[in-house]
Amino acid sequence: MKEDFVCEKCGMHVAGNGYTNHCPKCLWSKHVDIHPGDRAASCGGMMKPESFFIKRTEEYIVHTCKVCGHVKNNRVASEDDRDAVIALSAYHEENGRR
Repeated sequence: MKEDFVCEKCGMHVAGNGYTNHCPKCLWSKHVDIHPGDRAASCGGMMKPESFFIKRTEEYIVHTCKVCGHVKNNRVASEDDRDAVIALSAYHEENGRR
């Protein structure tokens, strides 16, 4: 199901594509799912992009909920701001996190 939303972190209007789970500008997400797309999580906290990793050929952002601490890996989308993804990966490499 396609859902458009306004990012609660940066205010960007995001046009969902059915798989959109984070803001392509600031990379923040929201804790709304238990399983992808179910909207069953009652937390609703903001999920900070904490780190970045590559598994095989896929790039992932690790999000951590600022309310309950839930951690979720989300694939980097083609729409995501490459500078933001690179900055996230560079920041974590500098701090010894991979």
